[in-house]
Amino acid sequence: MPTSPDLLAEHTRRLLKTAATLTETDLLAPSLCVGWSRAHVLSHLARNAEGLTRLARAAVDGTGETMYAGEAERSADIESWALLPRSGLLDTLAGTAAGLADALARLRPEHDEIQVERTPGGRLFAARALPGLRLREVVYHHVDLLAGFGFDDVEPDLVERYLRSETEAALAQDHEGRAQALLRLARAADPAPPTVSAG
Repeated sequence: MPTSPDLLAEHTRRLLKTAATLTETDLLAPSLCVGWSRAHVLSHLARNAEGLTRLARAAVDGTGETMYAGEAERSADIESWALLPRSGLLDTLAGTAAGLADALARLRPEHDEIQVERTPGGRLFAARALPGLRLREVVYHHVDLLAGFGFDDVEPDLVERYLRSETEAALAQDHEGRAQALLRLARAADPAPPTVSAG
């Protein structure tokens, strides 16, 4: 299902509004992403926008750019922007989002099937997927901020789309992968550890 530019713009607006409420202390607090603070999550979203902008250029202008230079470089880049002062991080988050919106607006139907790379020699995906990939990042990581926004604030049809996608991805795994996916789902539904009755 194609992603509406208006829907992406609306969720970006919501994300920026939430981010603006976070203090320096708030940004240092843990997020739902293991090992990442809220600042890391916002840094990742900014780097994600920057990377997707490169992919849009690769599709439209044939630059050959990849989303990231490599996994190690991606991690280092996220760490560096996570250390920015609050104002710098928020400005970077907003600026990269605006730049991505401009880049995605240049995509046309003739670019849909052009293959772009996440990293050199890495995973490929069609350029038509870029808006949807960004929307997923914005929605999921907005939830990860633990700042008052949850999946219950997301449009029902979008929640259904993501739930279907997660289920299909889990079913495509081997038995161990499916078991881990089921465990994550159970924990999300009931965070309390299960009790076992003797009967």
